[in-house]
Amino acid sequence: MTVQGKSDFMRKSLQFNPWIFLSVAGIIADQLSKFWTVQHFELFEVYRITGFFNWTLTYNSGAAFSFLSNSSGWQLWFFTIIALSVSLIVIGLLFTTPAKKKWQSVALAFLLAGALGNVCDRLRLGAVVDFIQWHYQNWYWPTFNLADSFVVTAVIMWLIQGVFFKDEH
Repeated sequence: MTVQGKSDFMRKSLQFNPWIFLSVAGIIADQLSKFWTVQHFELFEVYRITGFFNWTLTYNSGAAFSFLSNSSGWQLWFFTIIALSVSLIVIGLLFTTPAKKKWQSVALAFLLAGALGNVCDRLRLGAVVDFIQWHYQNWYWPTFNLADSFVVTAVIMWLIQGVFFKDEH
C-alpha cells in the first residue's frame, strides 16, 4: 500500500461506517437472544413454537454441527483464533469495499456479526449458546443461533451475487 493509500484507508477508517453499525446491531441482537434464552431455559428444555420450530437451550463447544465438540478443549481457542482472524480481514474489507457494492457490504457485515457473536460466547462461556431448533416429524436440524444465521445469510448472499449478479453489486 502506498503512502497515499495508507492515508486514504486511515481517513475512511475514521468515518462512520454503516456496515460496522449493522454488524454491531447483529452482535447485540445475537447476544440478547442468547442471554434471554440462558435466563429463561434449563439445559435441553424445549418450548414448542410451531409444529416445526422449537426454542431450546443447548451449548456447542465445537463448530457447525458440533464438529470437534468432544475434543479436550483446544478447539475453543482454535475456533476463536479463526473467527478473530476472519473478523479482522472482514473489517478491512468493510472499510475498503466501494460504497456502490452494498450487497457485498451487507454480506460482510452479516459475516462479521456472526463470527463475533459466537466469539463472545466462546470467550465468556467456553461454548456457543444455541436455541433455534427446526424439525420435521422425528428429523431434527442441528440447533443453531442468530450468529449462525448471519453467517449462513452472508454465504447465501455471496452465492446469489456470484450466480446472478457477477460484478454488478
